[in-house]
Amino acid sequence: MLDQGAPPQSRSHPAPAVPGLGARLMRRKPVESLVAEGGQGEGGTLRRSLGLWQLTMISIGATLGTGIFVVLGEAVPKAGPAVTLSFVIAGLTALFSALSYAELAGTIPVSGSSYSYAYATMGELIAWICGWCLVLEYGVSVAAVAVGWGQYLNELLDGTIGVTLPAALSAPPGDGGVFNLPALIVVLLAMAFLLGGAKESARANTIMVGVKIAALLLFCLIGIQGFRSGNYANFMPLGMAGVSAAGATLFFSYIGFDAASTAGEEAKNAQRDLPRAIMLSLVIVTALYVVVAAVAVGAKPWRRFNDSEAALAQIMKDVTGQTFWGTLLAACAVIAIASVVLTVLYGQTRILFAMSRDGLVPKVFSRVHPKTGTPRANTLIVSVFCGVLAAAIPLGQLADATSIGTLFAFALVNVAVVVLRRTRPHMTRTFRVPLSPVLPALGFAFCVWMMGSLSAVTWVVFGVWMAVGLVFYFLYGHRRSRLAAANPAAPDVVTEK
Repeated sequence: MLDQGAPPQSRSHPAPAVPGLGARLMRRKPVESLVAEGGQGEGGTLRRSLGLWQLTMISIGATLGTGIFVVLGEAVPKAGPAVTLSFVIAGLTALFSALSYAELAGTIPVSGSSYSYAYATMGELIAWICGWCLVLEYGVSVAAVAVGWGQYLNELLDGTIGVTLPAALSAPPGDGGVFNLPALIVVLLAMAFLLGGAKESARANTIMVGVKIAALLLFCLIGIQGFRSGNYANFMPLGMAGVSAAGATLFFSYIGFDAASTAGEEAKNAQRDLPRAIMLSLVIVTALYVVVAAVAVGAKPWRRFNDSEAALAQIMKDVTGQTFWGTLLAACAVIAIASVVLTVLYGQTRILFAMSRDGLVPKVFSRVHPKTGTPRANTLIVSVFCGVLAAAIPLGQLADATSIGTLFAFALVNVAVVVLRRTRPHMTRTFRVPLSPVLPALGFAFCVWMMGSLSAVTWVVFGVWMAVGLVFYFLYGHRRSRLAAANPAAPDVVTEK
């Protein structure tokens, strides 16, 4: 007998079953939704003002300088003269991933970079993990580069007015100091530019990129005069293990090429210009890295690099016997490294903007200021966090932590290309990875290999970071996900076209 008190609707239309936890974690966001939401934030919209030239300069600005001006002094003792080979290996790893980035940036031109690509292909949990790695990649690398900036600032002050900042105020705890004031200052300066707007920041970055390229070319012209072939006599003193260890550290130098992909919602023609900017910037940066590293090792025995964070300025002094050239290079480096801080900080804010719009982090990160068209609160919060981090943590620990987060995110991008090719084969792609899935598979393998070359301490730090991220996701992001709220009954809301 039927229950006469039951509403007729309940008999003919049973309530949809709520998907299990696993299905909810694998829920994917449609590419169409990602693209349609482009630029939209809380209370305003990002402004599309960037062309191919500006996008390329953003990528070069975020990349060029980090490895040469800052990390070279740490990498040479690991690999010896074969550090040039380490740059090539790190560059190849970046190239495979850059191809995948170029395809996805042209297909899904949004600010979230690999976080958004993972959301569209592998589900919300993987997207969160990728986004959390990007926070490590961008946020921590801002701090790492800011630490090196302080070293070159001291070189400049010493060469111009004969004074340097006391160690207590120019080095973090663990490196003989108490608080790295210059590192905090450069982050706050970058913040001031970003608050003015994306177009204004891009204009300042272009000028700084020109200065850094000129500085590196000047170094090559002078450094080649001190070149000694004997410095290459024992090319690989620490074996291939040393080369790969240095390569893993130097991969930190290549993270900026994907910065253009974080500008997808502020580009005038994102689908056309993003792939071009990514590939063009990587080619230019790799060529300069290898040439400058070859000249540096030829001009100075590898055992004498001793972890110097201002290695190029010291080489200029040694070769010429004068302080002028080293001081000039230090001045250029102060400007050049500031551009890395500016563009990487920009990328971090835009990734958090995308994650906030999806509900996975607080709404404050996607709030757009109506006058400047920028996420002002986001920029302030991220800048203060990165500035304090830069002032308190030594460079080496920051660089390795950034590398492992970057490699993990890049590995996921290579997987995302293959997945999207299979699930959405007919989508319009302005760039296609050649020989897919072979090259994406190589990109994935190279990333895993270089992650294995990092120290056990770095892996422990990475594990703790990921554990904290997962706790935050399950306590906050998973509960507030806008994708889940929009369709709670469907485990996968992707619609094929």
